[in-house]
Amino acid sequence: MAACTGLSPLCLKRYNTVRQIMVWIFQSLSKNTVGLDDYGYIKMINYLRTTKCSAESLLLASNGPLPWESDEYMKPALPDDPLLQIDVEELSEAAAVTLSPAASDEVPLLLQRARKAEDRAQRAEEALARAMDDLHKLKLLAQGLVLNADTSRGPSRTGAIAELREDEDEAYFSSYGHYSIHEEMLKDKVRTESYRDFMYRNMDVFKDKVVLDVGCGTGILSMFAAKAGARKVIAVDQSEIIYQAMDIVRSNKLEDTITFIKGRIEEIDLPVEKVDIIVSEWMGYFLLFESMLDSVLYARDRYLAEDGLVFPDRCNISLAAVGDTQKHSDRIAFWDNVYGFKMTCMKKAVIPEAVVEVLKPETVISEPAVIKTIDCGSVTVSELEFAVDFSLKITASTFCTAIVGYFDIFFDKSCGNKVMFSTAPDCTKTHWKQTVFLLESPIPVKAGEELPGQITVHKNRKDPRALLITLDVAGRKQTYSLQ
Repeated sequence: MAACTGLSPLCLKRYNTVRQIMVWIFQSLSKNTVGLDDYGYIKMINYLRTTKCSAESLLLASNGPLPWESDEYMKPALPDDPLLQIDVEELSEAAAVTLSPAASDEVPLLLQRARKAEDRAQRAEEALARAMDDLHKLKLLAQGLVLNADTSRGPSRTGAIAELREDEDEAYFSSYGHYSIHEEMLKDKVRTESYRDFMYRNMDVFKDKVVLDVGCGTGILSMFAAKAGARKVIAVDQSEIIYQAMDIVRSNKLEDTITFIKGRIEEIDLPVEKVDIIVSEWMGYFLLFESMLDSVLYARDRYLAEDGLVFPDRCNISLAAVGDTQKHSDRIAFWDNVYGFKMTCMKKAVIPEAVVEVLKPETVISEPAVIKTIDCGSVTVSELEFAVDFSLKITASTFCTAIVGYFDIFFDKSCGNKVMFSTAPDCTKTHWKQTVFLLESPIPVKAGEELPGQITVHKNRKDPRALLITLDVAGRKQTYSLQ
């Protein structure tokens, strides 16, 4: 048996103490003409563990027939017993060395220390087992709260973020810690220049105001606000990109105006009681993907002054019919015959996934229908989940193969120079693109007729940043995931 290695200082101390005791036992047994081979040693240790006899009883037993001779003591009494990991040959060699009288006097003390150490270890193991059990119960409770959360409530102190499992939320913020996603957003001229134009063309709105930037990223909106005349800008972000934002602001000599705070808006305290304006670029695919608007609404309800403003202040979500039989064939009918094999079952995996892509404007075959208007100054979190009926007026006689969703953003309230932008297929493309919901089977339509439908939008209970969207078009119902 190999000696123990790689022990912590505490374990090493205990090991050395036990080793000294075992050397003494070997010496005592040797004096009593009892020899121990490997098997005898194993049996003796398991006997001691099972009977919990004292050292004195052990020495008395060594004068007669050994009580551990039975093979039943070959079975370990304690899993991973450290005493069974001690090198018997090393003990025998050490026992051959005569102990000094002073060392012999230390044996009772060593035995007492070993018993106390073992008692402490046993209590610690029991406490650890109880703690692990409590942690498991807490995890199950948290998962239950996420899966059964009451979404009818308004934003609380922790808001929607409290509904997220920690690992998923960290992954979300980590994705925004890398420069590439910010590069993509900054290069989106429709997005970035709309925010810039709104602030620079309405400086009277920002002059001497305290501004809160929720999810500041690289700090571009904060710097726009500072240049527009804000007296103070508080920029909040949980991702690591905030450290680069601090350097960017210092490089542009705006550090006296802009203050950065790292953390979730739901979990931090601002250095001011109220702010005059909240700006944020919170929009996700199909507008509501990522649920970042929930955080903006939390900030609004807690920090915005009574006559304060939230920008953008208004948003629309729209739907339109799509007729693109070639793309439908490429993505759906394709599975009917793949190199001579039927893979039709794959359709059930492909269809439920919403597709984010730039749609060709000429494939839109209906007038758009606004299905949701959001007033960021008054909307509640519960209103971000909804079900509405819609009707699409068809403009071409063909087949409807999909429904496309997109959104429009408005900077209106109190603005003398209003600014807006759209992510519609016939507008300049943005990094949001459009969200396409492919139908399982094309629907024949005629120009001038109405294509009725209903849409239900709600958060995925297993991942509240994702969306589940159910479309019922002309009696054909399908649920799609956006994640």
